[in-house]
Amino acid sequence: MTSIRVYADKIYALWLREVKVFFREKSRLVASTFTPLLWLFVIGSGFSSSTSVAHSIDYQKFIFPGIICMSVVFSAVFFGSYIIWDRKFDFLKSVMVAPVSRSTIFTGKAFGGMTNSLIQVSILLVVGLIIGIQFSPLALVQTVVIVLLLSFALTSLGLTLGSYMTSLEGFQMIISFVVFPLFFLSGALFPIDKLPQWLSVLTTVDPVTYAVDALRNIILGIGSHPLGLDLLILLIYSCVLGALGTYSFKKMKAV
Repeated sequence: MTSIRVYADKIYALWLREVKVFFREKSRLVASTFTPLLWLFVIGSGFSSSTSVAHSIDYQKFIFPGIICMSVVFSAVFFGSYIIWDRKFDFLKSVMVAPVSRSTIFTGKAFGGMTNSLIQVSILLVVGLIIGIQFSPLALVQTVVIVLLLSFALTSLGLTLGSYMTSLEGFQMIISFVVFPLFFLSGALFPIDKLPQWLSVLTTVDPVTYAVDALRNIILGIGSHPLGLDLLILLIYSCVLGALGTYSFKKMKAV
């Protein structure tokens, strides 16, 4: 019992540090929230007058689940850049020499990234209420579960990439080739039921596809897959990417 508490305290300390850093950088919160809102109101409002989707759902409401996932994708994957900053300012070195396992460091940072994503999504959920989307208590709980699964998977991916890189500029270039395909191939902006075969294959291997579909099931009552299948696939991705992140941290160099 004592060892479990010590382990939990170490994770909590690492998690708390990431959350405090997030709240100190108010510009980061504003910037990360502004982009999804820009897509929701500009793209959503612009296309809603000329685009129809299944079940006669307003286009702005149709893309709302995708905008939630967009917020998670950008915040979670880019969270890996903080590994590079920690390395530059020698914080990572001090953590590495502490009596803390690499898996504990990874878990604490991953939980911090999940919390950051959840805070941003909470703001978007309030905006959803403003544009007329209704959430039942069960829908809110299910939405949080989906967001946490997706953010853990993508934070793990970002931390994995960050653990192998020493240049912030190089990391940003690589991430651009990751986040945009993850978002655009997820069906966040369009239905995926009648896509060309080659595009359907790409959407099938994109983990964000299942988060978008799950949220559409929960929030709008429509979806291409059963909710249970979406959850299962997200859980598998979370486990695989979490294991990959833990392995990468064990091989990571502090300098």
